[in-house]
Amino acid sequence: MARASLETVAGEEFLYLTTVGRKTGAPREIEIWFVLHRERFYLFCERGEAAGWVRNIRRDPHVKVRVGCSRIQALARVLDHERDRQLWDEVQALANQKYGWGEGLPVEIAPTE
Repeated sequence: MARASLETVAGEEFLYLTTVGRKTGAPREIEIWFVLHRERFYLFCERGEAAGWVRNIRRDPHVKVRVGCSRIQALARVLDHERDRQLWDEVQALANQKYGWGEGLPVEIAPTE
């Protein structure tokens, strides 16, 4: 998805993230808040590593995103608190601006199309 197209969905309230179930291999979809930063989506997991969708990403980072009218193939990665500290702070600030909340474990979703 082109940068201009990504910007058109930045104002959406939430997106749908589909991961591959780590036990069943079946698609698992959640609705979640997001922010857009540097042509990537960032999600925050309140439950951290305990959340099923985060564990699914750890097992298989290939995900699908549905936001607005767009459907996107992507790769996901969980940010590392030490290695990604500046990025973590940047996306947390954006989430605080957009939603008044930016706590939790940040996950980066990078479109591959």
